[in-house]
Parts: sequence; C-alpha cells; structure tokens
Amino acid sequence: MTLDNLKILLVEDDELFRLGLQVRLQQETKIEILAEANDGETAIDLAKAQTFDLVLLDIGLPGLGGLETCRQLKLNHPNLPILVLTSRNERSLISRLVSAGAQGYCLKGVAAETLILAMRSVIAGASWWDANATAEIQHTFQIQSSEIFPDSLSSLKINTLTRRENEILSLMSEQKTNQEIAEILYISSGTVRVHIHAILHKLGVSDRKQAIALHNNHLSF
Repeated sequence: MTLDNLKILLVEDDELFRLGLQVRLQQETKIEILAEANDGETAIDLAKAQTFDLVLLDIGLPGLGGLETCRQLKLNHPNLPILVLTSRNERSLISRLVSAGAQGYCLKGVAAETLILAMRSVIAGASWWDANATAEIQHTFQIQSSEIFPDSLSSLKINTLTRRENEILSLMSEQKTNQEIAEILYISSGTVRVHIHAILHKLGVSDRKQAIALHNNHLSF
C-alpha cells in the first residue's frame, strides 16, 4: 500500500470535535475522511460497505462502546489499521486497547503534525503509542521480561517495536541507507522514512545513531 490518497473512517460522537478534525485533515493533501460515524454500530456497517485505509476511533462512544467496536472491526477486517484518538489517558486502558487490536493511541489535543505522523505510521504497518501508553507497555514488558533482561532499559524500549520496525532498525545498524533498506524489504523509501520516524519516537531518541546505539546495547544482553 502506498501512503497516497488515504481513505479514513472517522468514528467520533462529539460533533464539534469531529467537524474540527475534518477541517484540519482537509488541509492535508492525500488524506480524505471518506465517511463518519457517531457510534460503533454505524462504523461497523460502514466498514462492511466501503474500503478504508484507516479507522480513527474514539473510545467514549455511546451504545456498543469504543473497545467493543474496535474488537468487532478487527474481527471483520483483520488488516484494517485502527488508531484510537481519545481524551482518556488512564494507563489501564492501554492493555485493553492492545487486546482489542488497536495499532495506536493518541490523546485528543495532540499536535496536528504528530497526529498525521501517527496516522501514516499505522497505515504503513507500524504502531504508534503516546508517552503514557509507551510507559505502560514498557512496564508490562519489564514485569514479563525481568528475568531475561534485568535492568535493561534499552531492551524494554526495543520490545515496543513491531517486527517490521525491528527489521529496519537491524538494517540501520548495518549502515544501510533508506533506499537500500527499501530495496531489501521491497517497500518504498517513503515507507522506510515513516517507520524510522516511529522507531525514533518509540525509543525516545532524536537520530539514527542513538537508535543504533540502543539496538546494539539490546543485543549485548
């Protein structure tokens, strides 16, 4: 899949927020809100009737609720990426979102540029979790992996990466360029750039050298 002409299903019951988000996304080229729903039942019906590249999903929906909507959307469309956009930030929500099949989580009010990057990352096959979510995921891995990676912060961060992100990070550590990585993995160089943005975000680093250093530190354990 390319990152062009993205077809979005927006599921949000707050009409003013939905309108504001639509206006903001309309300013982006190659992004189109193809359909809107204000409850889970409508979203599920729309997903059966049309093809979407991404679902932007609020959790606080009436009726079926956001989590169950997410589960049913993934059950019906396993390859349909879902990015949760919500005002709720409690850590206990994160594990339920992962179990429901969400690929990412952003808080409402996030900078528009960050939301766009999150959307493109999720569509490209990466995942995207805000700082609270990342801390919760790392905490979970710390409990599960304490015997394998004792006191290893680099390992906890590496464990939040997807399989594809790990592949790209490994190739980065071999000093491969974006174009070389794209050719090896049979993806576009633009997709590689999106994955690298997501990798840097998850690892909490600002450049490739720091990401490679974390990767090498992880391998030393």
